[in-house]
Amino acid sequence: MDWTDYPTAGLYDELIDDGRPRAGLGAASRLIDSLTLADLQERQAAAEVTIRSMGITFTVYEDGTNIDRAWPFDVLPRILAADEWARTAAGLTQRMAAMNLFIADLYGDQKIVADGVFPAELLEQSANFRPECVGVTPPHGTWAHISGSDLVRSDDGVLHVLEDNLRIPSGVSYMLENRSLTKRVFPELFHGLDIAPVDDYPHRLAALLASLSPRQGIEPTVAVLTPGVYNSAYFEHAFLAQQMGAHLVEGHDLVVDDDDCVAMRTVDGLARVDVIYRRVDDLWRVDDLSLDPEVFLPHSTLGVAGLMRAWRAGNVAIANAPGAGVADDKAVYAFVPAIIEYYLGEEPGVPNVPTMLCMDDGQRAEVLANLGHLVVKPTNESGGYGIFIGPHATAAEQELCRAQILADPRNFVAQPVLNLSTVPTLCDGRLAPRHVDLRPFILSGDHPFVTNGGLTRVALKEGSLVVNSSQGGGSKDTWVVDVDV
Repeated sequence: MDWTDYPTAGLYDELIDDGRPRAGLGAASRLIDSLTLADLQERQAAAEVTIRSMGITFTVYEDGTNIDRAWPFDVLPRILAADEWARTAAGLTQRMAAMNLFIADLYGDQKIVADGVFPAELLEQSANFRPECVGVTPPHGTWAHISGSDLVRSDDGVLHVLEDNLRIPSGVSYMLENRSLTKRVFPELFHGLDIAPVDDYPHRLAALLASLSPRQGIEPTVAVLTPGVYNSAYFEHAFLAQQMGAHLVEGHDLVVDDDDCVAMRTVDGLARVDVIYRRVDDLWRVDDLSLDPEVFLPHSTLGVAGLMRAWRAGNVAIANAPGAGVADDKAVYAFVPAIIEYYLGEEPGVPNVPTMLCMDDGQRAEVLANLGHLVVKPTNESGGYGIFIGPHATAAEQELCRAQILADPRNFVAQPVLNLSTVPTLCDGRLAPRHVDLRPFILSGDHPFVTNGGLTRVALKEGSLVVNSSQGGGSKDTWVVDVDV
């Protein structure tokens, strides 16, 4: 491959350095370099045929309608060195251990608030704090069993956590499918390279869920609770249920009996459910939907009436636990280094991106004075929605952002515009640098586990920093390799 015309433009590229593959990635980058552009184009076409034939899709909401689209996959993988990933995985395990202690404290004695480490005002105005969860101790004291932390690399070459996802993080099925696709179209690349596997995730997840069962000693009944076929992540819900051998259910498939136990409707009658892997949020006020209409929104047609009663009674385990979203807040994110220090007495293994809270008078003034140079995010949105990127904004968009911040300062944080690292990507028949992030998945419990790499998301539009598939982004397979330099 001839990289002399590849335009890195001063950005940190994950694969190419000074016109050649990075030496620090060893044989993997040399093998990729041996491919021709025609090879990549041929394999890309094969991958796209496979995606369509296998029905690998995601749903976007556009103009009030749900549109299924083929999963956007780029055939050239992203490569990470195993030693760097080992340090990163340890830092992510540390991070989630601290976050679970933090959530437990907020629903318990709130010592971190009393000690002045976490502001009472921030908790009082939290959109995701659930008073109904106060006093509950989930199995093993774990609240966020499945999480995904978005990692980015900028000019300094260091991976940073950009934000945490602790409610119902999605994307792991696409990580698994990306690996399967790469093996199909590039089988020769897996000969002679020590590429860390990812396909043990469903087994690890199933074991974690089984460990939560209130009826230990018998084979637990596990159900994946989905909002239904119109949800953007429905493919993933069905995929994981199938891979784990779990039941895929919607709210109307479940009932809570007089003994506060959860049962599933089957052709043979009711069958008790021990563990629910829920892909339904506590509540969506905009759509008047909730996990349990008996507790949250009485008119909800989505959830299971009485589910919170059964959970509080210890008769069913729910992952992630209700209320875990209190830590899935971009304002909370700014305090994670202090949270790690408070509960573990350690420095963070993976650094945060500098973050300013608009609810703080001084920080808000700094944000408003520098809107054109910052990224402003709503604290509780996901999917890339509502993000303001100062350098790309018009004067009218800046004024709208200013007005929104002033109207509700608690709802916004600001971060510097990062020059996200790039990866060579097939665009219009040629290789071009496109910005990427990385979402690894962390399982928390008796035996913490971090995926080898994760879901690399790529901004397919030139110059774009928004990698979400719902906003036009795509994805790549992520290789963690031992480096032989």
